[in-house]
Amino acid sequence: MNNKALKAENFTPAAQDSAASQMRAPITDDREIIRTAATLTRDLNAPNPAIYWGDFMASVIVGYGALFAAIAATSTGWMIAAGIVSMLALYRAGSFIHELTHLKDGSVLGFRLGWNLLAGIPLMVPSFMYEGVHNLHHAKTRYGTVQDPEYLPLALMKPYTVPLFVAVAALAPLALLLRYGILGPLSLVIPPLRKLVVERYSGLVINPEFRRKMPEGKARRNWMWQETGASLWAIALLGGTATGIIPLKAFIIFLVISGGSVVINQVRTLVAHLWANEGEVMSVTAQYLDSVNVPPPAMLPALWAPVGLRYHALHHLLPGVPYHNLGEAHRRLAEELPVESPYYKANYTSLTGLVVQLVRSTFKGKLVK
Repeated sequence: MNNKALKAENFTPAAQDSAASQMRAPITDDREIIRTAATLTRDLNAPNPAIYWGDFMASVIVGYGALFAAIAATSTGWMIAAGIVSMLALYRAGSFIHELTHLKDGSVLGFRLGWNLLAGIPLMVPSFMYEGVHNLHHAKTRYGTVQDPEYLPLALMKPYTVPLFVAVAALAPLALLLRYGILGPLSLVIPPLRKLVVERYSGLVINPEFRRKMPEGKARRNWMWQETGASLWAIALLGGTATGIIPLKAFIIFLVISGGSVVINQVRTLVAHLWANEGEVMSVTAQYLDSVNVPPPAMLPALWAPVGLRYHALHHLLPGVPYHNLGEAHRRLAEELPVESPYYKANYTSLTGLVVQLVRSTFKGKLVK
């Protein structure tokens, strides 16, 4: 059997279940993976502004163009088709919020401002909701613990938590309208409400125990103008619809499309990790193995895990590598690391298999063996 064939064995369901079953045991750092990853990707850390702007603007143009096409459609079939295109394109555009949290200031000139004006504020998810939050998820001593805002041990929870986790995402547009159109403005004159809004309703988190603090300095200033913009937009949407300036049909289509994009992201989040940790501090290698790559030849992940999110495990190993270089980083590591390396145990073949594995584990109360 040749080397490539040996490596391919690590993508089989049996190998995936074996990797998952090991997550409960303590895992020490694999120095070879960490050293090789750092050495082979030193030239891949610089973001390419042309790629960022080109990809983002194409997603925005297609997303909003298809949204208007869905609103103007005279047949249900065309409305649904345009709506699906808009949903996927706006989901891709919105996914750049993840890149923003890792971009150094000035590395892609004007991108943070442009993203917020064209995507963050219109979709009511300005970047302050992720910046200052997502970096905690990458902190070595926080990942998978109660201090991680983006972690829940879903694999060890009750079976109903999986469908509930996805279903609540459909209500996100309404919740965001409430947060920015009503609660946000009211909180400016009601201090206790402001504390609640800042702590509980100002971050894209899944850990219900997480409480956010208001940042200081430049981060606070960014928060304030972004929140103001999102509130004005939400008030305009609600007021315009109530007065008939915005047709009710257009308003509902916008909510359905934006809600659909959130649901897709929630399903992706469902399989971004194995969700196997019970609160212990994990090694870098353990964090990597608790995360998920869905590399080629699979094609659908380009739709449901766009902007590099199909390499989520690799991203945890190399958080400084921009999304457009993760594929090359994976290729280099796959060529360099031996077939017995744990690196391949984080590689999976499909969304369906990961969801089935997670659901099975919830029924057993432990990871699949």
